[in-house]
Amino acid sequence: MKTNIIEYLYESAESFPDKEAYFDETSSYSYSQILSEVEAIATKLIKKSDTVCRPILIYLEKAPRVLCTFWGVVLSRNFYVPLDTDMPDYRIGLIVENLKPQAVITDIAHFDKARSFCKNVYVYEEMIETEADRDLIEERKNSAIDTDPVYVLYTSGSTGVPKGVVVSHRSLIDYVEQFCNEIKISDDEIIANQAPFYFDASLIDIYCTLKAGATMGIVPKDYFSLPLKLLDFLESYNISTIRWVPSAMKMISTFKGFKTLKPKALRKVIFGAESMPVKCYNYWHSNYPEATFIQIYGPTEITGVCTYHYIDREYLEDEVIPIGKAFRNTEILLLDEDDKLIRRSDIVGEICVKGSCLALGYYNAGEKTEEVFVQNPLNPYYPERIYRTGDLGKYNENKELLFVSRKDFQIKHMGHRIELGEIETAAASLPGIGAVCCQFDKEKQKIVLFYESKEWDDEKVMESLKKRLVRYMLPNTLKKVEKMPLTPGGKVDRLALKGLL
Repeated sequence: MKTNIIEYLYESAESFPDKEAYFDETSSYSYSQILSEVEAIATKLIKKSDTVCRPILIYLEKAPRVLCTFWGVVLSRNFYVPLDTDMPDYRIGLIVENLKPQAVITDIAHFDKARSFCKNVYVYEEMIETEADRDLIEERKNSAIDTDPVYVLYTSGSTGVPKGVVVSHRSLIDYVEQFCNEIKISDDEIIANQAPFYFDASLIDIYCTLKAGATMGIVPKDYFSLPLKLLDFLESYNISTIRWVPSAMKMISTFKGFKTLKPKALRKVIFGAESMPVKCYNYWHSNYPEATFIQIYGPTEITGVCTYHYIDREYLEDEVIPIGKAFRNTEILLLDEDDKLIRRSDIVGEICVKGSCLALGYYNAGEKTEEVFVQNPLNPYYPERIYRTGDLGKYNENKELLFVSRKDFQIKHMGHRIELGEIETAAASLPGIGAVCCQFDKEKQKIVLFYESKEWDDEKVMESLKKRLVRYMLPNTLKKVEKMPLTPGGKVDRLALKGLL
């Protein structure tokens, strides 16, 4: 039984030493090269500090070498915290204040900025010149246990205040094992990475590649606003697998990109993090009828993914694609407002999760941790934690789980309980409508629908929604936007839209 995520690196380096493991358009690393740099970084950190299980910030531009710093930190029995060099200073300041890092790893170009985070600053270019001390490394490895943290990823949630989710080796190993088994990730995969490394959607790309001995390529961020460049990347590097957020996929479907270029090697399309519009899925499926399409679901607090659904048919545009069933060794509890278990179809409840996938909690935030990592209300007999996701779901007639909306997107309006997500689904199903987002203006007590479209106006949208929604669910105000604001992870930026209410 594995107790340390780094065991995957040693296994893949032994089985595939010269194989290209991670690449971008300017650099490439084999498994043996990665291991060499990881051991050098770990040796440097071990020699510089006797402490273990302390946070070390990574402040580098996204590139394959960043992964070497991640695993060098982990091999030293500490845990990494990735920051993006494009992050606003205000957000970085909040993270640093909460984290109080032991050290920062950066490069020469960002050294001066990194010094403001912490007094211990290590330069990547210098660290990899350290001669590996395998005795020190082995001693540190042997002392590690599977409840040690691997990383802290900061997520904003609905308030915009960063919360650091702490994930252990046990949770990450469970996640990687179950995902690779159920989704069948093998060593011949070439995976195209879209998500930033500080976003949990990247975990599949990073760690399933590592476990399987596969290959991962980093897609330049700019390409996700340039459909032909993006498709050319997939074609040029023979990409077989993508795990993208739907907004990245919608860009190709909106511009009918496959008319110009349809990458030949693509055979597995995995998506999650937000609801997939059926019309976007249908466009991809019609162009890749033989490919495997999988919707996944899960928040950062359960290590990223807890359910999956193999899509085996086309869907009508007013249908909802299921988020499916739980991965092995994970259990989903759908609880009503009285914390009673829901088994019947079409009854909405909160999605709660239990299993080894649960994070340790939030870093330096005990009260926030206790709010959502709670005792299982169905079990009064012994300590058993579950995570309250804050997401609402329901079962369909096939006992497949459907995502409905966020709990805080459920409103009481004019005496009716309304799921804003249902309004979004109805609007997104209209042909010619791009991204959508529904907000509730509490001050004015109005439902506001934001939408993208070059073909539709407010009147036309409203007339169509009247055919899809009951009267009390119709938005009071429609606001057409030229381009929907997105978070760095590719989701609709709801906080930014609140400023437009």
